[in-house]
Amino acid sequence: MSVRVRFAPSPTGGLHLGGVRTVLYNYLFAKHHGGEFVLRIEDTDQTRFVPGAEEYIFNCLKWCGLEPDESPVHNGPYGPYRQSERKEMYRSYAETLVARGFAYYAFDTKEELEKMREDLKTEENPSPQYDHRARKNMRNSLNLTDDEVKDLLEKNTPHVIRIKMPENDVLSFTDMIRGEVSFQTGLVDDKVLLKADGMPTYHLAVVVDDYLMKITHAFRGEEWLPSAPVHLLLWKYLGWDAYMPQWAHLPLILGPSGKLSKRDGAKYGFPVFAMNWTDPKTNELTEGFFEKGFLPEAFINMLAVLGWNDGTEKELYTMDELIASFDIKRVHSAGAKFDYEKAKWFNHEWIKRLPVSDLRLQIDSYFAASGIDVSDTAKLEKVIELVKDRCTLLPDFVQQGGFFFKAPESLELDAVKPKWTEEKKQFFVEYVDVLKTIGTWEITTIENAFKELAAAKAIKPGELQLPMRIMLVGGKFGPAVFQIAEMIGKEETVKRVEFALSLL
Repeated sequence: MSVRVRFAPSPTGGLHLGGVRTVLYNYLFAKHHGGEFVLRIEDTDQTRFVPGAEEYIFNCLKWCGLEPDESPVHNGPYGPYRQSERKEMYRSYAETLVARGFAYYAFDTKEELEKMREDLKTEENPSPQYDHRARKNMRNSLNLTDDEVKDLLEKNTPHVIRIKMPENDVLSFTDMIRGEVSFQTGLVDDKVLLKADGMPTYHLAVVVDDYLMKITHAFRGEEWLPSAPVHLLLWKYLGWDAYMPQWAHLPLILGPSGKLSKRDGAKYGFPVFAMNWTDPKTNELTEGFFEKGFLPEAFINMLAVLGWNDGTEKELYTMDELIASFDIKRVHSAGAKFDYEKAKWFNHEWIKRLPVSDLRLQIDSYFAASGIDVSDTAKLEKVIELVKDRCTLLPDFVQQGGFFFKAPESLELDAVKPKWTEEKKQFFVEYVDVLKTIGTWEITTIENAFKELAAAKAIKPGELQLPMRIMLVGGKFGPAVFQIAEMIGKEETVKRVEFALSLL
């Protein structure tokens, strides 16, 4: 059987680092085994639906290079791929479970549920569940007569369908990361399978959809481990246990104080979402790696090794290398701590690795946003080659290379003034005249003229290079100063030096 994996997000907000890593591990596993990666939208909870969230998810995955083989956008043989469009099929499975004695109708009102929780509340159990103890005293088909149940159903009395959890069974399965995992069924509540509005809950929908879509492996966050016994029983009760996917529960990504969260990002100034997400209800912006200036290659590389390695010291991987190397059993079971400085290191390394032509396509927009014309493609690529080793994030190219296209708007003259003398000023006045006479404008002639005049003036060239740099660049950065002069041309070099002299 062909490997089929799925990622099943809810369209409720931004795509967190942990979510993207789950997608990535699914994708790598599928591609390693020549299988399919399915994206299914789990929108059964319509109260949490957020407009624009589904489109956002697809935009993020496209940027990351993790395009699904099947999805609501890409279609496929097992659609529809939105659970809300599959609503009608779920009730029959829930009714089957009731008929087989594995589930029951629960007609309890909100007030009755609140009273039950209040009556059963103790210091040891401050949040009582609807479990094998509580269900004996509730208004459900286990306690009502058949006629009473039939009458309530015929009157369309609001109700849910709950799974009937066994009181004292032990359930086990082999997790591909964690090994053997066991659960006491008596500690799990009778989860709702079908809600009063006819929509399935995650528990029923995930099992039905995984079966119908022939999913062979299911990788999800470890927060779903407590739900595993419900899902194990549903596979069994529906008679599908022979087709149950192999499971792997992925560890958390940790922040400075536990599970990585939006609050960590806001507090410590780093992104936690793949791309910018603005909550349409609160207008709150959560920053993304894309807008921060990360390359998708670096972002994916960083996420892949955040809790996984191939058994070597290797850290930098192309997507093809990740696909070839990936083994889900080498994912660590313990949480992996996110390190933003390390994430930036990956980006810096990828900036150095990528061909200049690829980088140019990624950074055009940053120059445009700064009002800098970089339509001279050949010049831009030459600038990128010169400065890329100095850049960590993509916006750095504007700071490190913008002065090649546009004179600096401000000059760090305070770095010059403490050691500025009349002799140095006179040097630059005369150097400007020399520059105007240079016939062949190239590094060697520009630099030789500089050194010859410095020698004639008995001034060390090193004392003059910082002022020259600040005149051309605006600050104490950039590649070799004479290389800068060659690149910006004679007229612009003279113009910038003369302007700086007028301020000194």
